Amino acid sequence: MAGGRNTASAAAGRGPVTISFAGYNRAWAGWIASRLERHGLQVSMQRWDVMPGTSIEQGLRDLLLSDGRVLVVLSEWYFRLGPRDPEEWNAALREVVPAHSDRFAAVCVTAASLPSAAASLAAADLWGLGAVEAERRLLSRLGVPASRSSAGDTLSAASGPRFPLEQPAVWGGVPRRNTRFTGREALLYGLHQELTAAEPGAAVATLHGLSGVGKTHIATEYVYRFGPEYDVVWWVRASERGTLREKLAGLAPALGLVTGREYGERLRAVRDALRRGDPYFRWLVVLDGADQPEEIHDLVPTGPGHVLITSQNREWSEHNSALIEVPVYDRDESVAFVRRRAPRMDDADADKLAEALGDLALALDQNAGALNDSNMPVDDYIELLRHGADVEPNLKVAADFQMTYFTAFSILLNRLREDKPEAVDLLRLCVFFAPGPIPVRLLRDLPIRDVPEELAGLIEDPLLWNSAIGKLAQWSVIQSDPQETDTEESAGSADVIQMHRLVYQAVRADMPREERLSYSRVVRKLLAAADPGRPNDTRLWPRYAEIVPHLEASGALGSTNPDIQLTVLNCLRYLTASGEYRTARRIAATAVEIWPRLLEPGHPRLWDLLHNQANAIRATGDYTTSEAIDRRAHARLSADKGPNDLLTLRAAGSLAADLRALGRYGEALDLSQRVRDGYGELLGAQDPRTLVAQNNISVTYRLLGRYRDAMQLDQQTMEALREQLRDRHNLTLSSENSFAHDLRLLGRYEQATSVQERNAEVHRTVLGADNPQTLRAEHNLGLCYQRGGDRPRAANLLARLLERCDRVLGDSEPLTVRVAATLSTFEREHGDLDRARELGESVLERYRAQFGEGHPYTAGALANHGLLLRAAGERQRSHIEVEDALAAMARTLGEDHPWTLGCALNAAAARNFSGDPESAGELSRVTADRAVAGLGKDHPLTLSCRIALATDLRNLRRRQEADKIEEEALEALSQTLGPQHPHTISARSRSRPYWDFEPFSS
Repeated sequence: MAGGRNTASAAAGRGPVTISFAGYNRAWAGWIASRLERHGLQVSMQRWDVMPGTSIEQGLRDLLLSDGRVLVVLSEWYFRLGPRDPEEWNAALREVVPAHSDRFAAVCVTAASLPSAAASLAAADLWGLGAVEAERRLLSRLGVPASRSSAGDTLSAASGPRFPLEQPAVWGGVPRRNTRFTGREALLYGLHQELTAAEPGAAVATLHGLSGVGKTHIATEYVYRFGPEYDVVWWVRASERGTLREKLAGLAPALGLVTGREYGERLRAVRDALRRGDPYFRWLVVLDGADQPEEIHDLVPTGPGHVLITSQNREWSEHNSALIEVPVYDRDESVAFVRRRAPRMDDADADKLAEALGDLALALDQNAGALNDSNMPVDDYIELLRHGADVEPNLKVAADFQMTYFTAFSILLNRLREDKPEAVDLLRLCVFFAPGPIPVRLLRDLPIRDVPEELAGLIEDPLLWNSAIGKLAQWSVIQSDPQETDTEESAGSADVIQMHRLVYQAVRADMPREERLSYSRVVRKLLAAADPGRPNDTRLWPRYAEIVPHLEASGALGSTNPDIQLTVLNCLRYLTASGEYRTARRIAATAVEIWPRLLEPGHPRLWDLLHNQANAIRATGDYTTSEAIDRRAHARLSADKGPNDLLTLRAAGSLAADLRALGRYGEALDLSQRVRDGYGELLGAQDPRTLVAQNNISVTYRLLGRYRDAMQLDQQTMEALREQLRDRHNLTLSSENSFAHDLRLLGRYEQATSVQERNAEVHRTVLGADNPQTLRAEHNLGLCYQRGGDRPRAANLLARLLERCDRVLGDSEPLTVRVAATLSTFEREHGDLDRARELGESVLERYRAQFGEGHPYTAGALANHGLLLRAAGERQRSHIEVEDALAAMARTLGEDHPWTLGCALNAAAARNFSGDPESAGELSRVTADRAVAGLGKDHPLTLSCRIALATDLRNLRRRQEADKIEEEALEALSQTLGPQHPHTISARSRSRPYWDFEPFSS
């Protein structure tokens, strides 16, 4: 037995080893790898980095995909990534390690406590040992034979990584390691690659970025993580030339150089020794805070070693240094860092703080420290930050950086003011735009009058402008990026500049009140001048997309200037047309609070504002609120201006839209007809407003089940819009979509599909793939495929469409819910019943919450859910639901509405399945007769009702009558839909037909 164990141990010692380590412990991993390779083992290193949303258990199992054994380097850092709860770690370790104990091994390189289940790894403790004993324990844990271990002791370590607990021979000025250092893994390893791959004498890299972004901490972490690869590590504060000379000269005695006492002599000796690599070839010099490259670039050492610079100044690229930009934290990194800095905060609070502070490392550190020492609720503190409150006195300042980020920004602004005052003027202009990209075109392309003198000179002089932009970019205050353009004509006009939101705050706080008023007024005029004045023209939407983000920051929503107010209204129209409903709703709500104080009661722009607000609210599905707004507006305008005033008619049209959405179709039709007639009298039958009102009548016809009337009116409207606005106008495309919808509802599936395929393609080209109107067109196309029997194309389109609607609009938007309802019915019949049920129950729940039990959509969703229950085998409950749906639909829409007939078709089936063939047969006969009268004898729903009637008559042993009705229905189905259509085939096989409710766009 003993011999067997030794054989197994030797075999394990010869196999490949994968070292799994946290980035923080890279030095240990490198040393371990070098030791194992010296003993003949094949080694690979795998940095442990289980991202949020990925299970620890899966991460551990992924390690087992490698060949040979997995050696885990254990420390508290290995378990911090995420951060994850210790119990999650314990559960994962218990689940994975014992079953694979022959594959896992571990060493422990910390004195800190670890999750209890880490004991399953049976780690060898290397902490606090010398290199020889640590190597012996390492090899022993992996079963490397003792004789080979002894031979390894004599191997030279001169060319390999140093033992991590031993410092380089020369070590000076390095800050303490930041025990809360978080993330930056890709940046650190990219920096290491940059330096190690450089030619001798050219290994100089500069970490550059905004003050407070964490450059110094990254450099410090680099030193500790990769320090064992160097014999000399020398850290120098390099903000001034004199300090740099002194600190570099101080390296002479550490290198054992014999020199005189003068700085110059010692400095020359140091630079010569580094250049020659004598007495040490592997050296690293860090120049921290080297913000004046023009003053100190000649002092940068050269030679076989590496130079790492931290700077706000990107001009180091002009002095043979590779630039590595340090961005703000990724959000996951911000959250992890804040939770380490302030343990009382959970992920959600940390995310809010990171959002408010723009993920800037220094600001996160100081504010999280303040919060951790305070009892103030996190939300209250974040509100203070958002409103620009003075939180500076309570910030937690670290010992190694004894100034707040406010002070750091003030120093930077003062430096810019002395060096390039025009750059500060430009910054002051920019801070009245919103944080984020600012198109340069908004600043440059438009003539501005009565602006501050310094701005006039800056805008009018291209050389001065470019110099100011260059200076701000040089100091990492802004990012200046060229954007991709579609045409040569627009090249250069789409450049953007952007700055961090905390820079905004610092610049604004530095401005006197009069200057703030003056500069914000300039920005508002710029926005108004940039307004192309045609918000419904899709070709101009990119221009509006540039303007909208800056309305609030510039103070445009509180302006009394009529031109600026018109720009606000045009932006609201654009937002609603392009599907940015929630942004439109937020902006409109702010303006509604302010404008009544700026304009006289009854001013036309107030009615314009309320109209746009109601449109945005309605688009989000909040129909009760939009109906209240529109009803008040209509009543007031009717009283003040009369029923045939254009403003009154517009308000009436909006109110009709609300009524349609609320299921009050009769009222909506009456009001829509009055609006159409009113517009026709005032503007003429061919005016676009009249045609839009006519389109709304056909929408109501469709909801009332009057499909033929809807189709005739939609065809008339579509042809008139093509004549007035051309084929590719968004109103024409919407009308064509409605026409295809009517064709489909009438059972003319092939024709509907032909029209809608072209319509959807033009929508994508003209409006873009993610515009809500495009999504509606594709939803209609998916239903055309489904009803036409092209199930593969329907399945592919509908599944992708729901994902896009959810991403673009959100899961509660009306269109997303309609698509979910469609996909649920499709999945129930042709796909995944569990997925169908999940979607169907979500739709029913939303409609109940939104409309209550008395709305047709709620009844329809209940009917669909009843079919789901039947498919799942819950027939009793299914019967109850389809009967309830029938009763609700009949109460709401009447017994002759197609939706009621569909519910009756399902209810008859439920009665038959429940053993009541007489009631089923009676209901089927009445339903079939009503369908013939309402939809015509050859409509697909009518034929389904007649197939169902034949089934019920056969169950009542009235076979002769059943066969006659069935034969006629099958012949009609073959002629109408084709002999190979799924409905025809299903009817021929005597499968009971059913009806799916489809919510319409109102």
